[in-house]
Amino acid sequence: MSAIKRYDVKGGRGYKWEVRYRTPDRSTTRRRGFSSRRDAQNFLDKLNAEMRAGEYVRPIDGRVTVGELGKEWLKKKQVSAAPSHYRPLESAWRLHVKPRWGNTPVSAITTGAVEDWITDLQTGEKKTSATHILRLVGVLQGVLDDAVIKKCLPRNPARGVTNLPKKHGKRHIYLEATDVRRIANATGNSTHETIVYVLAYAGLRWSELVALQVGDVDFEKRRLTISKNAPERNLRETTKSGKIRSVPIPQFLADMLQEQCAGRGNEALVFPGRNGSFLTRPKTETGWFEKAVIAAGVQRITPHDLRHTCASLAVHAGANVLALQRMLGHASAAMTLDRYADLLDSDLDSVAEALNTVHSRTNVSKTCPKDTTEEK
Repeated sequence: MSAIKRYDVKGGRGYKWEVRYRTPDRSTTRRRGFSSRRDAQNFLDKLNAEMRAGEYVRPIDGRVTVGELGKEWLKKKQVSAAPSHYRPLESAWRLHVKPRWGNTPVSAITTGAVEDWITDLQTGEKKTSATHILRLVGVLQGVLDDAVIKKCLPRNPARGVTNLPKKHGKRHIYLEATDVRRIANATGNSTHETIVYVLAYAGLRWSELVALQVGDVDFEKRRLTISKNAPERNLRETTKSGKIRSVPIPQFLADMLQEQCAGRGNEALVFPGRNGSFLTRPKTETGWFEKAVIAAGVQRITPHDLRHTCASLAVHAGANVLALQRMLGHASAAMTLDRYADLLDSDLDSVAEALNTVHSRTNVSKTCPKDTTEEK
């Protein structure tokens, strides 16, 4: 039940209008201070529409701040997310989202305000990368999603933004097997040489390579079991996909790894860093990898580019999409197709050639064969 009533303002300063209404939980409340009956009626019409749509939010709930909800959201993320995933989220919240939105009531946030924030990030003195902007907005969206769940917002205004930047993927670099050999030979170090071949012929991420233990190498079956990765120094956790995978390796690489692992227990790291810690990624300009690439005379690449090279070598060796997906540890074959569509396009030409060969072998005549069956 709802009603609109006029009331006198104290001190004889005229009158205003109030709306009395019943909330979904059947409690009665009111909203005062409307200058005209029309304003009060508009508020009541909007209120009734929200209640019918199940989007009603109590005014007191809408006054909760982003900062209050953000603390709870981060606690949940700390439990559910991997440490390497949680750290950038916490940093984004602490350094950017909280300073801008922490004291803002969730009911005061509009889609337009969020879009203005995104524009400021893109055009400010310190321009923010597309990847970083997407992470910052993602944090705000996550916090406001919780606000919707807790009935502090009818809908998430950060989910309707239209000016999010697009990430432009880096062009993949694919080396030939001879290029890989030149880089490996140019390292001048047996351990670094083996690392180059593991990256190029097993497709491991750097974080997976440094977490590899002797017990993960099956020399007889020529397989690597990838169950952990070390994305940060002194941090070892499950793989990026959260799944264990088995990666085949060629015989020459199994022999190199056997020499690398000789005399060490199953728990030892295959490629240990200083004092038994995880091996650090070689520095971009002064590290051993960059020096080997320059000495080999091939195009400039990073260790991660050898993962793409592995995909190229595998495809040209006859690997199908499902085999490549399992080898690289992608979440789905669709991801593999999307990421390496340029490599797999050549398969279409092979299919056409194979179909042409099938057709040629049939030797089908253009005319129907004569029926030689004698009539009885």
